[in-house]
Amino acid sequence: MTEQDYLSRIGTLIRDARHHSGLTQAELADELRTSQSAVNRIEKGQQNLTLEMLARIGTALDSEIVAMGTSGPSHLRVKGGTTLSGTIDVKSSKNAGVALLCASLLNAGTTILRKVARIEEVNRLLEVLGSIGVKTRWLNDQNDLELVVPATLDLESMDADAARRTRSIIMFLGPLMHRVESFELPYAGGCDLGTRTVEPHMTALRPFGLKVVATEGSYHATASAGVALERPIVLTERGDTVTENALLAAARYEGVTVIRNASPNYMVQDLCFFLEKLGVQIEGIGTTTLRVTGRATINTDVDYAPSEDPIEAMSLIAAAIVTQSSITVRRVPIEFMEIELALLEEMGFAYERSDEYPAENGQTRLVDITTHPSTLRAPIDKIHPMPFPGLNIDNLPFFAVIAAMADGQTLLHDWVYENRAIYLTELNKLGARVKLLDPHRVLVEGPTHWSGTELVCPPALRPAVVILIAMLAAKGTSVLRSVYVINRGYEDLAERLNALGAQIETFRDI
Repeated sequence: MTEQDYLSRIGTLIRDARHHSGLTQAELADELRTSQSAVNRIEKGQQNLTLEMLARIGTALDSEIVAMGTSGPSHLRVKGGTTLSGTIDVKSSKNAGVALLCASLLNAGTTILRKVARIEEVNRLLEVLGSIGVKTRWLNDQNDLELVVPATLDLESMDADAARRTRSIIMFLGPLMHRVESFELPYAGGCDLGTRTVEPHMTALRPFGLKVVATEGSYHATASAGVALERPIVLTERGDTVTENALLAAARYEGVTVIRNASPNYMVQDLCFFLEKLGVQIEGIGTTTLRVTGRATINTDVDYAPSEDPIEAMSLIAAAIVTQSSITVRRVPIEFMEIELALLEEMGFAYERSDEYPAENGQTRLVDITTHPSTLRAPIDKIHPMPFPGLNIDNLPFFAVIAAMADGQTLLHDWVYENRAIYLTELNKLGARVKLLDPHRVLVEGPTHWSGTELVCPPALRPAVVILIAMLAAKGTSVLRSVYVINRGYEDLAERLNALGAQIETFRDI
């Protein structure tokens, strides 16, 4: 491969990562202290790049695809066409884990979280917490984590680079408003992006007396003490993190908070169960109306195990379907998978399901799913996500690779995210027939005869895993480059799939 080929490939990676971050070329140029024309040349592969500039771009875009000097593998080589077998346990929820890390800021006592996913998103939050004085300690190889929050946080020393590399930082707003009168939170992206991102949260937090101004790269927050809630909080967006922020604010509000149009999704329920262990009273868990009786001070030694991740469960089931394999996926949170399984049954998916048993949090219902090789047919209706209890938004992309195995045409409508559906067309390079109808809709025609190829990992997490799953079924050897985005949301995914019989090699260019 020539130097120009490498520059063109790097330019494409930078462009895709910039799109995923929601930045314009001008905004990225401001972050890099360069000109928009220079960014344009970089993305076209017409600009030589120093290692320093590559590292700066990687930081600005939160993407290891252009980061230098990091340790560990960043690419996957997949020998496809193998059949999986055996048993695999679903790991704890990533999204619940990050919410609970933020919630630990409410507690003056010792917080122990069990089996926390050791993923990059968690690592970034731990770096931020450690920088402001929170003592964090991994207790054992079971990923049990201890957190002790000091009486006074050193917010001036916050690790801004780590904060900008996690979107979860916005969930610091709810807890911190009870600890300090004013504070700043760094975030990735330009001012316009920040305003759009923070506005639904402000609808939830403004009644508590929190004022937030989004400037270039930071949220400036000011909290007013002694504000009394006059009426229920009605969320303008039934978002997961928005609901969590409202809960985090309500937990330390001495009085009753009613939250309407709340998300009842899995990570929100886990946060509610955790807050209950802290002594916060919550009525309506699992519904769209929550009634929270908070506590002015929380000083409780708490031990909590977040439940398993339904998105990872869907990933593993999709891998079994696409590779025509019989495996047992244990500890599936069935309440958050029932719609997906019902739709798969309609498509002809054959499986067995165990009796229900409780998760370690004592609340979430789990089952074991044993998959069987199945002949699939396209569903009659389009597949689209809905807020819980509908089909999970993050599970929709997996139906693209599943639909590629089915006889007929399947319409997928990803109405929530801008441009995420576009990345599903990368499956065409592996032999699929995915037609992009518009930025939100794709038409998938199957069945597919998969063939191996080399691809660069999309900057969106779920489409990236979808491509990896397709590579498992593709004849020959495939290469998936720059898989940092997968490591942000999955722990040791390649190694765990190898334990089922996959042949995935991790490697890094020298």
